[in-house]
Amino acid sequence: MLVQVNDVRLFVDVANSGLVPDGKGMREKPTLLMLHGGPGFDHTGFKEAFTSLTDVAQVIFYDHRGNGRSEGDDPTAWNLAQWADDVKGLCDALGIVRPIVCGLSFGGFVAQAYATRYPDHPGKLILLSTAAKIDFPTIFATFARIAGPEIGALAESYWMNPTAEGRARYLKECVPFYRHRRDRPPADFSRVIMRTEVALHFNGPRNEHGRFDFRPDLVKLRCPVLLMAGEHDPIIPLPLAEATAAAIPAHLLRFERLIGCGHDIHGDASEKVFGTIRAFLADEPSATGAEGRTPKLADRRSRPEPPQP
Repeated sequence: MLVQVNDVRLFVDVANSGLVPDGKGMREKPTLLMLHGGPGFDHTGFKEAFTSLTDVAQVIFYDHRGNGRSEGDDPTAWNLAQWADDVKGLCDALGIVRPIVCGLSFGGFVAQAYATRYPDHPGKLILLSTAAKIDFPTIFATFARIAGPEIGALAESYWMNPTAEGRARYLKECVPFYRHRRDRPPADFSRVIMRTEVALHFNGPRNEHGRFDFRPDLVKLRCPVLLMAGEHDPIIPLPLAEATAAAIPAHLLRFERLIGCGHDIHGDASEKVFGTIRAFLADEPSATGAEGRTPKLADRRSRPEPPQP
C-alpha cells in the first residue's frame, strides 16, 4: 500500500497481524519497523529473512523516500534528517506507538537520525551492521585486507568518485565480500528496484555519507539499543561499530561482536542474529532500573553456527 507521510506517499507492506488470538482473549504483538539498506535499494532484499520474526512481532517493511516503490523525486529531500522525519511520520500515520525500529546498514544511519531527533518516540532500537560515523580510509584498508588489493582499489575508486558505471562494477565485484561465508550463494538483486541516482547523491566522503556523525547525539537515546556487528565487515569495519557502541549510554546498550561474519550478518549467522533479536524483543524493563533500560553486555563475542553442508 502507499501511505501518505509528510509530503510523499511511502510504499508500506505489513507482513502479519499485530493483534492475534491468545486463549480466550487477544494479544497485541510489538511492532517491528524495518529500515532497509542502500540508499538506492528497496526493502525486498531482506524481506524474506526478517519475515521470520512475525511470530514475535508485527513486522512492517517500507521503502525510504526516493527508494524502491516510494515517491520522492526531489534530491533536496534525500537526506538523513528527512528520512528520519519520515520514520516518525510513518508511525504517526499508522498509529504506531513505541515502535521497535530496526535499521540495517544505511537503514541504521536513518534509525540513528530518527532516534536522536525523537529520543522519546522509539520503544527499542536495533542497529545492524551500521555505524555512527563513516571513516573511508578504514573501509578501503579493510576491503584490501579481506578481499585483496584489487578489490580494495575498486572500492576506493567508487566511493571517492561515485558514478553509475562505478556502482555497477562495485555491486558485481565488491558486494560479494559483504558475505563472509563463501559457501553461501552470491547476492541476487533481480527482485530489487534500483535507484542509482539516490545512491550517487548520498554516497562518498564529499556527500552526506562522509559528513554525518551521530556520536555526540547518541547520548540523547532513552530506549534499549541492540547493536550487532560482523568481525569481517568491509563496509562497516568493526572499529567503526565499536566507536558507535562507545557513544551509546552504557546502561541502554547490548553490543554483539559476531566472529565469522561480514556485513550480511543475518545471512552469515542467521541462527545467532535472529536468536539475539528475539531475546532483545522479549526483554522487559528492569524492575529496579529506569523504564526501558537493559544491561550492557560488554565485550561479548559470539560465534555463528557452522556452515551447513
